[in-house]
Amino acid sequence: QVHMVESGGGSVQAGGSLRLSCAASGRTFYSMGWFRQAPGKAREFVAGVVMSDGYTAYADSVKGRFTISRDNTENTVYLQMNSLKPEDTAVYYCVADGITWIKTGPPRYWGQGTQVTVSS
Repeated sequence: QVHMVESGGGSVQAGGSLRLSCAASGRTFYSMGWFRQAPGKAREFVAGVVMSDGYTAYADSVKGRFTISRDNTENTVYLQMNSLKPEDTAVYYCVADGITWIKTGPPRYWGQGTQVTVSS
């Protein structure tokens, strides 16, 4: 059974930083990453990483501000979020998939979500 544990959400003022962590267990994963959902909006891809080779991808809205990294030995991914904006306010979900690239197909595994609130 797959378990995903997220941590690191919270509240911060615009321009501040937060770091999200996600530890997954139960199997190995091809890719992991983060989606987010703001109030009244659909869930959207934020960032992803291929666990085997470290290839990364980002949504255009976060490029240059967010950095995703991984620890293969611990099946853990991190999202360093800098220069946060009020529009980054959302519930952030850790996601993973054992076979596919999370950006192109609906990820199979989802964490419970962690709230990120950025005030102006």
